[in-house]
Amino acid sequence: MAIDWKGVFPALTTKFSRQDQLDLPAFETNLTAQLEAGVDGIILGGTLGEASVLTLEEKEVLVKFCVDKVDGKVPVVMNIAEGSTREAVRQAILAKEWGAEGLMLLPPMRYKSDHRETVEYFKAVAGATPLPVILYNNPVDYKTEITLDMFDELTDVPTIQAVKESTRDVTNVTRMINRFGDRFKLLCGVDTLAMEELLLGAHGWVAGLVCAFPAETVAIYRLIKAGKIEQAIPIYRWFMPLLELDIHAKLVQYIKLAEAQAGIGTEYVRAPRLTLIGKERERILGIINSALAVRPTLPEYLSLEEKAFAV
Repeated sequence: MAIDWKGVFPALTTKFSRQDQLDLPAFETNLTAQLEAGVDGIILGGTLGEASVLTLEEKEVLVKFCVDKVDGKVPVVMNIAEGSTREAVRQAILAKEWGAEGLMLLPPMRYKSDHRETVEYFKAVAGATPLPVILYNNPVDYKTEITLDMFDELTDVPTIQAVKESTRDVTNVTRMINRFGDRFKLLCGVDTLAMEELLLGAHGWVAGLVCAFPAETVAIYRLIKAGKIEQAIPIYRWFMPLLELDIHAKLVQYIKLAEAQAGIGTEYVRAPRLTLIGKERERILGIINSALAVRPTLPEYLSLEEKAFAV
């Protein structure tokens, strides 16, 4: 399946049981909600997916299970966040064998690679597989920025097709378009900047709070792309206190709690993360439940023309 890199791509959480095993029934419940809302792709094993504590065997189970349940409706993308080029290449090859249709690729973990090292890492991994690749540019959390000059050197790698733009600088969307035109598809990777970046020309949204609120996320995207900004704004404003849960170190715990409150997930996380307790849990529950109490009524339908434009 070719990937158009447009629309809403949920970075799904990985569901665990109380016994710290993969909870595939809970994962399927959430996946079904995403598909019913009309998302355009699925991303597995990202930051929200607790990639750093998943075993390779668990990644295989998740990818194969997801590919089976999605059944070709949307592309399934596997995240790679590794410290060594060798292991990243290995996982890129395995991802295709497991049925993934694309890769999301972070710069090397743990070591802050320089310009040459970062470019060579991306070329090595992307060159090891025919799968299309979206690069994850998040220097705030992962310390290595993929600069415009690095992208210059990656333009001749055909499988590198898109960027998850998480620099938290909305002007980077304009810089990328000015420099590269439509060579790279741009997907906003910071929930609190999604509307702004979509209006500036981003093609899609790699979303976090979509895990708990898929219909609202898809509605905002489609309304913006259909030019119905005035209808999108009140939904986005209602969503903002929730979207701010995405930009905290405990985003996994916060978003999983939101999934549980919304009825499409559980709040179990894998150590060293721990589920929320005490006043912190009460505070986050207050944000979530206040939003649920005034959940907006969404437009029932977009016209066929608007849907086509949005997609």
